[in-house]
Amino acid sequence: MMDRVGKSSRSHKLIRYANGPSLEEINSTVTIPKNAGFLKTLFAFSGPGALVSVGYMDPGNWITSIGGGAQFGYLLISVILISSLIAMLLQYMAAKLGIVTQMDLAQATRAHTGKKLGVILWLTTELAIMATDIAEVIGGAIALELLFKIPLAYGVSLTVLDVLILLLLTKLGFRKIEAIVVTLIAVILLVFLYEVLVAQPQFASVMGGFVPRPQIMQHAQLTMALGIVGATVMPHNLYLHSSISQTRKFDHGNENDVARAVRFSTWDSNIQLTGAFVINCLLLVLGAAMFFGHGEGLGTFSSLYNALGDSKLAGAVASPVLSTLFAVALLASGQNSTITGTLTGQIVMEGFIHMKMPLWARRLVTRLLSVIPVLAVTIIYGGQEAALDDLMVYSQVFLSIALPISMVPLVVYTSSKKIMGQRFVNPFWVTALGWICTIGLTVLNIQLIFSTLAPLF
Repeated sequence: MMDRVGKSSRSHKLIRYANGPSLEEINSTVTIPKNAGFLKTLFAFSGPGALVSVGYMDPGNWITSIGGGAQFGYLLISVILISSLIAMLLQYMAAKLGIVTQMDLAQATRAHTGKKLGVILWLTTELAIMATDIAEVIGGAIALELLFKIPLAYGVSLTVLDVLILLLLTKLGFRKIEAIVVTLIAVILLVFLYEVLVAQPQFASVMGGFVPRPQIMQHAQLTMALGIVGATVMPHNLYLHSSISQTRKFDHGNENDVARAVRFSTWDSNIQLTGAFVINCLLLVLGAAMFFGHGEGLGTFSSLYNALGDSKLAGAVASPVLSTLFAVALLASGQNSTITGTLTGQIVMEGFIHMKMPLWARRLVTRLLSVIPVLAVTIIYGGQEAALDDLMVYSQVFLSIALPISMVPLVVYTSSKKIMGQRFVNPFWVTALGWICTIGLTVLNIQLIFSTLAPLF
């Protein structure tokens, strides 16, 4: 029974079982049918990709995508396309790492580093998760204010209840979590598809935007393009995918079963990320079709909400219905992202520092780490949304710093025959693309850090 997969990952399985599997309560809980057809097998593997794709269409993407369309028309759609292709490559490697080694990225990194470095990496990753979650908390709180007139401070506090929802869904089974996430994604997709159809964009201009143009390298366009890339590729998704890819139950001692799991997990991931790509394109197209030439004043969620109902900005199609649907989609996006952020907090805590806590406490701590700074800024600045938007912008700096910390070990481990085995190690072209993406994104994110912090000095 001991084949090349078993031989190559024997030591890692000992580490895994010594410290507990990733997300132990849901690990290997979804049964995969044997000898089933393509569609039935794909359905069984579908779900983790949806949770991952949430990070590529969270509220942090909205401002950059809609703002990019409002300021530069359809020019930056090509940036969304390139970012989505990079995301597909990285998530493929993350899922493969989890399936083949039966360890998530945090566990694998800790297995190849010391205890002290593990703590440092955990703190850095925890800050990145907190930075990601800040955008979700802000988006959810603003949506509650827009829809139900709930003051921002109360709305931020209410987001803590998301943890209770997640605990309930976990008790019902991981497939329930996947189902609710897919439903919320569908709501977001339908809302923006409707709004774009109402806006009646120029189809030829939309398609032309997929071709990269030299104008992208001009300062203002490049800054917005970097913002789109930075808001799209999130480091926490690599940890999340390498863990939840292990929720499927199959024979890990059978190399063919492992190969099938990798193949269908890749299908699932690419299909869901294509959906995220479509939504991000719809956001940019909406901004271009309705607000091109008025992008300077659309830097907050509230301003976008108001603009959709303002005939001076949105023209004849302006309607309170469009504004309300925008707020509904924002609330759905915030709920989705808080679910995945909380799960990732659990993954990195267990993986990097082997810290075990009661399920409710672990998730409550993760959530509070994100809520506290948002609540503090809300109270200090009297509920001014502009202050929250500044917090959301500067939180992206942490993501820029943390991204290479996640990407470098991912490329290194999946390119190692010793770790992955002969059959599942990255082909040369995948490794080459992985390093090109890693180096390129690192350079771009360094530029983004300097451009973001430059006004402070």
